[in-house]
Amino acid sequence: MRKHKWQNLSEKERAQLLARPVQGNDEQLTQAVQHVMNHVCLHGDKAVHEFTEKFDGITIDNLRLSEEDIAQATKQIGESEKQALQTAYENISIFHAWQKIMPYETETTKGITCRSIIRPLQRVGLYIPGGTAPLVSTTLMLGVPAQIAGCSDIVFCTPPQAEGINPYILYAASLCGIKTIYQIGGAQAIAAMAYGTETVPKVDKIYGPGNAYVTKAKQLAALDASGAALDLPAGPSEVLVIADETADPDFVAADLLSQAEHDVSSQVVFLTTSEKLYDAVESALQKQLEILPRQSIAKAAIENSAGFIVDSLDEAIKISNIYAPEHLIINCEKADTLLDKVQNAGSVFMGAWTPESFGDYASGTNHVLPTYGYARNYSGLSVRDFMKTITVQQASREGLETLGPTVEILAELEGLDAHKRAVSIRLAKKG
Repeated sequence: MRKHKWQNLSEKERAQLLARPVQGNDEQLTQAVQHVMNHVCLHGDKAVHEFTEKFDGITIDNLRLSEEDIAQATKQIGESEKQALQTAYENISIFHAWQKIMPYETETTKGITCRSIIRPLQRVGLYIPGGTAPLVSTTLMLGVPAQIAGCSDIVFCTPPQAEGINPYILYAASLCGIKTIYQIGGAQAIAAMAYGTETVPKVDKIYGPGNAYVTKAKQLAALDASGAALDLPAGPSEVLVIADETADPDFVAADLLSQAEHDVSSQVVFLTTSEKLYDAVESALQKQLEILPRQSIAKAAIENSAGFIVDSLDEAIKISNIYAPEHLIINCEKADTLLDKVQNAGSVFMGAWTPESFGDYASGTNHVLPTYGYARNYSGLSVRDFMKTITVQQASREGLETLGPTVEILAELEGLDAHKRAVSIRLAKKG
């Protein structure tokens, strides 16, 4: 990891060192994904089967898993694994239960009542990628808020596997009450959920991570009025660690590596007031890297990341707010005193005993978070993302007479005569 003294850097150098990897707007990628989207939209299940054979190398008879398939798969799970998943499910449920939006009503003017009513999204699509790390935890992070929001139909897609869908993913989905599970992956899964096929119902909004093809498919679906909305802008995983001289270098190194092992493009940033600690963390990183199964991935991410010696913890927080990390770890003796100064972060981990892994799995908070600097203007996934508000207004005759003249004047200012007449015609009516 490249070490720098913040005060010795120019503004340009600082910006360059904090810059995320460039996300290519590859025209070939867009065209390839658009082809998949169009083909699935036009040919439905037939296209999904064709792309599954082409991209996954698997021929499947039934896109949807039967309840028996799911039951058989989950029988493979040991009691300790079940208990771990149930504990995570319970903690995530407890935290997310507080996020439900509440309806309200107020009288804004005498005789004018305004209300906000709440409705869950009726049909949502959850996507869990395959790959080398089966995202069992993400199944809970998507499924729990959808369940609490009261979505009546949850459509779940995950890529087919030669040995069958990961049983832990299926068990996690069952904890969330999900029964509609399809073994479909990639852009074809997003297209199937966005447009619907003979087997897969069309959804209103799509959630979940994925590779460049999945991300592009979600973006294209969201741009199409006949497609489906998406959850959050996505980029590589990232962590920023702030530590003072009291921090344990082994803890800091482990936290940095916990994100570095995700992907070679993962971002790792380290800020400390202690050069002695920085050097100790560097040493700990090398030792821990040697025993990591995903060593090559983590090493590449660490080599492309940066660390900074700063003059104060206040300066570290200012830098963090500029960077707006997905995960912010404050490993300092008086971490609580810094929290009020945090403006931009997806999720914050306080003190020496709070590894980022807690948030990823079982503390209760959601790990679907804004990356790539979007923590400046987006929040992490919550129950609210599975709900919508509808505003309602109702006027009595008294309310019409009280507010009507104001609306007439405002409509006149905008030159919208029909708007004015909708009020005037009522005011002129006796009764």
